[in-house]
Amino acid sequence: MQKIFYPIIIFLLSLSCLGQQNTFKFDFGTGTATKGFTKVTPETKYSNKAGYGFDFDSEVEAVSNGNKGGVDDFITSSKPFYFSVRLPEGNYDVKLVLGDTKGTSATTVRAECRRLMLENVKTKQGKTTEQVFTVHVRDSLIRDEKGTVTDRLKLKKNENMHLHWDNVLTLEFTDSLPKVCSVEIMLNKTAPTIFLAGDSTVTDQPGHPYASWGQMFPVFLQPSKVAVANYAESGETLLAFERENRLKKIWSMAKPGDYLFIEFTHNDQKPGGNHLEPYTTFKDKLKEWITEARKRKLTPVLVTSTNRRNFDADGHIVNTLLEYPEAMRQTAKEQNVASIDLTAMSKTLYEALGEKDSMKALVHYPANTFPNQTKELQDNTHFSPYGAYELAECVVSSINSQKLPLAKYIRKEVKKFDPAKPLPPAQFYWPASSFTNTRKPDGN
Repeated sequence: MQKIFYPIIIFLLSLSCLGQQNTFKFDFGTGTATKGFTKVTPETKYSNKAGYGFDFDSEVEAVSNGNKGGVDDFITSSKPFYFSVRLPEGNYDVKLVLGDTKGTSATTVRAECRRLMLENVKTKQGKTTEQVFTVHVRDSLIRDEKGTVTDRLKLKKNENMHLHWDNVLTLEFTDSLPKVCSVEIMLNKTAPTIFLAGDSTVTDQPGHPYASWGQMFPVFLQPSKVAVANYAESGETLLAFERENRLKKIWSMAKPGDYLFIEFTHNDQKPGGNHLEPYTTFKDKLKEWITEARKRKLTPVLVTSTNRRNFDADGHIVNTLLEYPEAMRQTAKEQNVASIDLTAMSKTLYEALGEKDSMKALVHYPANTFPNQTKELQDNTHFSPYGAYELAECVVSSINSQKLPLAKYIRKEVKKFDPAKPLPPAQFYWPASSFTNTRKPDGN
């Protein structure tokens, strides 16, 4: 069921129907539900009244290996399927039991707008596995410390249908053989939050083939220890982000010990009402944000913007970002702020791939690759899932190599990454999502 979002109404419904409940437990299948769990069958469709259920016309089936319920039965599908739960905003730990007591399974889990949470989790014959990830849920309302609504974000028209500005957590299950036995959702009040402020190269892109490093970032982080809150949006600048109350929303949600990642340039450099000059007004605005973050006991981190894919005759990336990355580097030094140089790392990455293979890191697809796509897609700014994943690895590798305090939140099993030696595109695995969007994101 496609939902139309009325944030105030949805929030009030969440309070009246779900109360201040902090834990939600769902047993998937037709067997007897585990004690304390709500039974979910293929007929359990999402509605605002119920506050949970399968969403977006998901076609699922229940498989039972006995009548005991629990891990003895599960929900599966040959297509991506979606399960939504209405929740008050906050950080939540999501615990899943995946697998099949009489078979094998392979499941990838994404949240909200295709935010990667679990990657190709496989179980052996007759086995199940318990997996946990931490997800940030928010709406577009701004509240004071007492919870009173004082303002709201100025969302763009297309954002009203995005899945990350409502009081509904949507989980996407996909892969070659997804099998879900149960879902538990528990409020996490202790994990610090990494807020991402940026543009189209950072935001959770809502439809394939577009993606960003920000929506790949969560899969590299330890569950229950930290949450990623991606507040970036396509077309944004430092000024526009403020004027649309996006920064105000971050301040209203943030708590001491949280982090604020700041990545802008692509749109700030363009003429118009939101233009900033690199060594003057751009730096001044960055310093304002840094000062305010520190005042609130947040740790700011500056991220220089990703290069556009623009090669010269010698196979080197041309700088189209002008002086803005250097202005951000200078600001980081002047303010004693940690920085992640995605400008340099993206240059290394694209040059390592070469002019031809680097096309696979961005949105380059022939006409008719996707439904209703009659023209070839040629975008040298915005990433494919492969490119977004590799750039997320760049961010993680920089955190680790600099030994930033954030490094303690990186999963221990994450391998060392060198942008000069990226994963070959043919080896990247990205199971399908049913959400596609061939409209170019705002900004360039």
